[in-house]
Amino acid sequence: MKRWLIRIPLAVVGLFLVGFVAAWWTATPDIGALAEGERLARMVASPQWGDGAFSNKLPQVDGSISGNLSKALNGGDAQQEPEVELPVVARSGAEFAALPDSGLRVTWLGHSTLLIEIDGVRVLVDPVWGERASPWSSVGPARFYAPPLPLDELPDIDAIIISHDHYDHLDYTTVSALREASVRWLVPLGIGAHLEHWGVPTDRITELDWWEAVTIEGLTLTATPARHFSGRWLDRFSSTLWAGWALRGPEHAVFYSGDTALTHDLADIGERLGPFDMTMMDSGAYDSLWTDVHMGPEQTVIAHQMVHGDVLLPVHWGLFDLGNHGWTEPMERSLAAAKRQGVRIVTPRPGASVELSDADRIERWWPELPWVDVAADPVWSTSVDDLIEEWWEQ
Repeated sequence: MKRWLIRIPLAVVGLFLVGFVAAWWTATPDIGALAEGERLARMVASPQWGDGAFSNKLPQVDGSISGNLSKALNGGDAQQEPEVELPVVARSGAEFAALPDSGLRVTWLGHSTLLIEIDGVRVLVDPVWGERASPWSSVGPARFYAPPLPLDELPDIDAIIISHDHYDHLDYTTVSALREASVRWLVPLGIGAHLEHWGVPTDRITELDWWEAVTIEGLTLTATPARHFSGRWLDRFSSTLWAGWALRGPEHAVFYSGDTALTHDLADIGERLGPFDMTMMDSGAYDSLWTDVHMGPEQTVIAHQMVHGDVLLPVHWGLFDLGNHGWTEPMERSLAAAKRQGVRIVTPRPGASVELSDADRIERWWPELPWVDVAADPVWSTSVDDLIEEWWEQ
């Protein structure tokens, strides 16, 4: 399967490739399971549910089918995968034997996989140790590098949080390896069906709607609104909810956006749950033809400001080829936007840990490659012109 199948929005893929994809249908468990019974009844009762699926408050406007196909097939001159070995920081479990004295340490394990140690609680975010962001072992976007921390060397985890069920955030092989661990799984509505199907005990799964929260060892974890979509197969489009996550302890607070386009809900998150010592924001896999499912890097910086963040850690880049842009472009544009807006930003290597004392530590560990700036390729979400004017065009 070619890379452009991953880049085009799922609904567009369905129009062209239903027959082809149907031929790939196998008994693979990676696809997961549909909700039913009491779980489905709770989903249907959610304010986010309507017409048989979850939906966003704002409309989703995608580019034309021909435009998507042309851009994906032609691809341009951007280098979309590394051609050199990357300086990944190899980690071991022994390095995490003790919690940080500072009370807050965030370890970026690539893409959106994060180990957050906050006020004595360890939280694993969107864990993906699998080789591909795909239901198949030999097809789909492959990792640029091996996991910096071996899965069998993870320290004791108190909670695992999932933002949504796309393959680059919810990985069957990783869930299977962790299903016996004594850990709480916190997920948006509907995703519990996947976890149960894969062997995670029901009593360890908590499903939340937007603004619902759970407290673990003094840390409150709140599922927050996001502007995205979900689905692990063409007949399951938006059949589970998507979310960001706010984590607030006695001394520190952090925010993880999950995958999202720009939305007014970010201001509500900042007012109700902020401020945040650090934010981990969606910054890659964007395109001017599908601006309402991901943020361009400039909007990453806007979103950080809207939730009242202090230090910004851009995520969702640098591990899988999921967009039409160069693989280093998300960070280049994030740095430029942060400088323009006076935002503090950190750029850890994959596997590296960040504490607040590291704020403003900009390490250019990626190769210097050509990239396209916002003036040449603007990526702005629709229905939020007022936010762009307020937070960017100042």
